This record gives sequence, structure tokens and C-alpha cells, in this order.
Amino acid sequence: MGENTIHAVEIVFLLLLLFVVFFGALARKLKLPYPIVLVVAGLVLSFIPGIPHISLNPDVVFLVFLPPLLYSAAWFTSWRDFKYNIVSILFLAFGLVGFTVAGVAIFAPHIFGGFDWRLGFVLGAVVATTDAIAATSIANRVGLPKRIVDILEGESLVNDASGLLALEFGVAMILSGETPSVAVGFIRISYLIGIGIAVGVLIGFIIERVERYLDDGPIEVTLSIMIPYIEYLAAERIHASGVLAVVACGLYLSRRSTRLFSPAVRLQAYGFWNALNFVLNGLVFVMIGLQLPFVLAGIREYHISELLLYGALFSALLIALRVIWLYPGAFFANIIRRRVFHQNERYPSRKSIFIVGWTGMRGVIALAAALSLPERLSDGAPFPQRNLIIFLTFCVILVTLVLQGLTLAPLIRFLGLAGQSEPEEEEREARRIILEEALKHIKAQRQENENHHLAAAFDDAITKYKRRLSAVTGQSYEQHGIDAEDHAHIVDLGRQLTQIERQTAVRLRNEGVISDRVLRQIEYELDLSETRLNPVISD
Repeated sequence: MGENTIHAVEIVFLLLLLFVVFFGALARKLKLPYPIVLVVAGLVLSFIPGIPHISLNPDVVFLVFLPPLLYSAAWFTSWRDFKYNIVSILFLAFGLVGFTVAGVAIFAPHIFGGFDWRLGFVLGAVVATTDAIAATSIANRVGLPKRIVDILEGESLVNDASGLLALEFGVAMILSGETPSVAVGFIRISYLIGIGIAVGVLIGFIIERVERYLDDGPIEVTLSIMIPYIEYLAAERIHASGVLAVVACGLYLSRRSTRLFSPAVRLQAYGFWNALNFVLNGLVFVMIGLQLPFVLAGIREYHISELLLYGALFSALLIALRVIWLYPGAFFANIIRRRVFHQNERYPSRKSIFIVGWTGMRGVIALAAALSLPERLSDGAPFPQRNLIIFLTFCVILVTLVLQGLTLAPLIRFLGLAGQSEPEEEEREARRIILEEALKHIKAQRQENENHHLAAAFDDAITKYKRRLSAVTGQSYEQHGIDAEDHAHIVDLGRQLTQIERQTAVRLRNEGVISDRVLRQIEYELDLSETRLNPVISD
């Protein structure tokens, strides 16, 4: 690769990062999900002369972007909630995917010229996967019930595997001209799921053993980057599901992370993965918008009005199929949860079911799946309707991500589902129990060392924990001996003192009294202290 080529790649990469930073900050300012803003920004930028035309390579998406994004999503997914909602998740990740593929296979020949049911099957498989980033960020901000958010996140974790499997079957039918039997399909999906999960758990088990001998932030963060790629490539190598392997490993290691990481390593790892997750997601959403010139270049034989009609009809069809499936799907999932798993779950309201139906947003996996379709058949003939499939997929991403994404928050408020989130109360109760247990231990130690010279230290610790307990419970002096309002003043004073310490340290560095290395160490400790002084319950 020549120097000019490397220079050009660097310029393009820096431009993409610049777009992500600028429009990500704009999204935060506008209080909109950044995927929506980035896609629209990429779309607008694609029309500006001089902006590099950056094609989206599906192999880059599947082999570079997908593994770490899946791993990060699985890591931050609650295994307790995932397991509890597994029936509802599977009804969406497999049942809805199958219903979508079948529905598109039936209706596509009646909507689009040149389509038969097999091409409809391929088209349905391409757009069957969902991307929950925009939906869950909106849902968390407006306070959608936690159960809905958990199900949406679980669906997006698993349905990549089922959608890509359906695509594998669909492409095989087009290339061979033969339809696989039910037995062949069952064996393939069983192998894909079973071996994929087994690979994920097995490698996760090995990584867990290795982590026990490590306590070095840079080394463990580097290892965490390698893990999703090892999982994905190992599973794909034996023709199992790389998606399920990564998800299984992420869930497994996340559950055991409290024993694997020291506090210092955990802080470094979480900070790194939050930044990496934002950068990778930002890049793919900007690149989705930038694909418009390539998409339009392949469908010049169609009139623009015909294309717009096709895009609108197909988007409406997908939205309708999702909503239609959800009502009976939720009913049967609830029956199984109550009668088989003995979960005391009420049947979800029609409003909440409709909201889940309105969150079927598509993302980069759908576009990469469309772009991964072979350009030619085994006899050298062009793959039928490939360019139209790519265009329809692009339209669906825009409509579901932008239209549904922008209307989701108002719709949640209109249906009266906003402000019903439970995590704050769960977190508050957990903090109360933790602080009370700590107080019991300190008081017991105080009684055992009644005449000890550390009695004053015990008393100071008891006072501090009572302040924190009052802040969590909101109870006053009579319950804990400390007023909650007084605690707020003490916290504010702590922030002021931290700022004074920080300013003094900077002044000492500027005067040459201390080195930059010493300043960074002091700043690190002050940053931890100031972070601890943030409000107990997050937004």
C-alpha cells in the first residue's frame, strides 16, 4: 500500500471521527438519540460535493464492527432480566423473524415486479434484524417500563443470529434453485444455536481462568478487545453462530466480572468500552447515511416516484407485520411464562404491546446483509433484484430509524407509559440494604473496641454512613441521627473543597513545585472523590 493510499485512508477516517464527534455533540444538545442524528447527518453529507464517497464493506461490518458491539451489549445486559424474559425474547428473536420472512415472501411478489417468493424470502431475511440502540436510549430517557426495555435489548442481541440464518437459507435457495427440507433446516438451526452457545461458554470459561492470574489494566483491557473477535471467528470457523458465541461469552463473563476485575481495572475497562462503543456505533450510523449515492447508482432504471412508492409500501408492510405478530405473540408468551415457568406476570397492556411494535428499528446489520448478497449466480447471471433489495433495505432503515425514532418519545407520552421505570427504586433499595449492612458491621466493631484508641475513627465512619443512608432513604434526623438536607449541604461542601484542592494542585504545578506526573496522580484521586460526590441515584 503506497504512502498516498495510507494518507487518504487517514484523512477519511479522521473525517468520519469528526462527523461522529460533532453530530454526537449536536444530538446531546438536541436531546435526540445520536443514531438518528448521525444517519440524517450522513445522508445530508452524501449530497455535498467534495465529501469522500465511502462504501460500506459488509465484511468490515460483520468482522470488525459487529463482534465488539455485540460483546459490549451482552456485557451490559442483566442476566437475571434476560433469563426472566427469555420466552418473550425468543418469541421476537425467532418467532417474529420467521413471521417477517414469511410475510415478506408472500407479499413481495404482489408489490414489486420481478419478485417471486424466494426473492421475497431473501428480502425478508435481510430486514428481519433490529437495532435497539435508538429505541432503548429513548425508552430509558422517558421512563418506559423496564420490562419493555429488557425485552427490546434481548431481542436485538439474539435476532441477528436468526436473521442471518434465514438469509443463509434464502441465498442458498436462489443459488441452487432448491428448497431445503424442514429436517435440514431444523438440523442446521440446532447446530448453529447449540454449538455457537457452547463455543461462547467454553472460551468464556477459559478466559475466566486466565483472568484470575491478571491484575493489570492495560493488559486486561487489551484482552477484552480480543475476546469478541476470538469468539466470533472460532464459531464461524466451524460454521456455527458467531453472534450467539459472542453473546453467550459476554453474558457469562459479565456475570463473573465482580470476581475477575479489581476496582482499578474495572474503572479503566468500563471507561474504555463506553468510548469504544460510542465510536463504533457512531461510525456505522454515519456510514449508513453516506451510502445513499451507492444505493441510487444501482437503480437508475427505476423512476424516482416508483422508488419512493416502493420504499413507503415496504416500510409500512414491515411495521404492520411486527405489530400484527406482537399481539398474539405476547398472548402465547404470557401463557408459557405463567403456566410453564410459573412467573407471576400479568398480560401486557395493548398500549405497551403497540410500543414494542413501534420499536422495530433497523440498523447497519440489515444494510450489511443486503450488501453481502452475491453479485452473480453460479452460472454467471446477475443476482436477481439485488440493487432493489439494497435500496428497499436502505429505505426501511431510514423510515424505521428516523420516523419511528423521532415519534417514539411523543407516542410513549401520549399513551401514558412515560415515567414508569423501576430501576431507580431497585437501585435505591439496594443502596439502602448495602449501607445498613455496613453500618451494622461498623457498630459491631465499635462495641468490640469500646476502649480502643480507634473509637473516634469508628464514630466518624458511623456518622458518614448515616449521612449516606439518610440521602438514600430521605429519612430525617430521628431515624438515623443525620438530616438528609444536612447531608446535601455536606456533599456540596465536599465538591467545593475538591475544587480548591484541584486548583491548588494546578497552581503548584504551574509554579514548578510539583511535576506533571505528580499532578496527574493527584488529579486522578480527586476525580474519583468528585465522582463519588455525584447524586446517589442516577437519572
